[in-house]
Amino acid sequence: MALSLRRQGQPTKFEQAADGSMTLIDHIRELRNRLFVASLGLVVGLIVGFILSNWVFDLLKEPYCALPSSWAVRPDGTQYCDFVVLGVGDGLMLRLKIALWVGIIVGAPVWLYQLWAFIAPGLHRHERKWAYIFVAIAAPLFMVGAVLAYLVVGHSLAFIMQAGVLGESTKLEVSSYIGFVTSMLLLFGAAFEFPLILLMLNFTGVVSARRLLSWWRIVIFLSFAFAAIATPDPGPFGMTLLAACMCLLYFIAVGVAFLYDKRKGRGKEIYADLDDDTISPLTDDRVPVGAADPVEAPSPLDAPEPVNKPKPLEGRFDDMT
Repeated sequence: MALSLRRQGQPTKFEQAADGSMTLIDHIRELRNRLFVASLGLVVGLIVGFILSNWVFDLLKEPYCALPSSWAVRPDGTQYCDFVVLGVGDGLMLRLKIALWVGIIVGAPVWLYQLWAFIAPGLHRHERKWAYIFVAIAAPLFMVGAVLAYLVVGHSLAFIMQAGVLGESTKLEVSSYIGFVTSMLLLFGAAFEFPLILLMLNFTGVVSARRLLSWWRIVIFLSFAFAAIATPDPGPFGMTLLAACMCLLYFIAVGVAFLYDKRKGRGKEIYADLDDDTISPLTDDRVPVGAADPVEAPSPLDAPEPVNKPKPLEGRFDDMT
């Protein structure tokens, strides 16, 4: 009971970090503890990812296995989806890579919470509120982008393989294929976070919705340029779909920014309707010039005091100087 009362009377670590009473050593210790807990979360996620790696691999290989050329026949007559394996340890290394990706996703609640608990005391209350909202929006947007990328791989893989010099689908190397699919998932998921950056600039008052809308030509051009350069899919389908989605999300973000500016009353300032080159009117306060005030006669100066005769040279210095 005494222990609980003492804990209730003492400030928590969050309160100490927020009010600045925590010392530098306490900050370092807290960082060490949170890194340790985050590492435990990643280790547990890695174990879970290693268990689920076969199921995740079966899910990722579905677009490839949908091609007729991907199937082979065993000696007993059964068919299976065949990949090309070049190295001896490629299968094990691929399973470890998949387990690592799954472990990062599974352990995300743990290490994200530790990261947030470390930086949250340095934020204001309204900044923490906006951070909650942005994280709640960012996760679904990333998932939508990843699902869209999975569908793009399924529709464009056959076109990519048949449009080559061979003219038909062939068997793929397993590590290259999984790397291609995961790159598409990450790229589409990260690209779908683009509207959050625009909304963050608008909500913090950096740019207005009207200014964001004036960038529509630049945004469309940069969206297609980014999709053409960053997309590992050389076909036009994935590039065009990613750029179109980014443009659509941009206009949705601009619409949300207009609603936020309207709610905050932005654009109704005193000089909102004036052009930047308009000259401001000056009030003409003319004051008549009268006679000058009389100047007083100068006062006489005192006579200078006599200057003492300097001492002889040998009397001003000692033997050392």
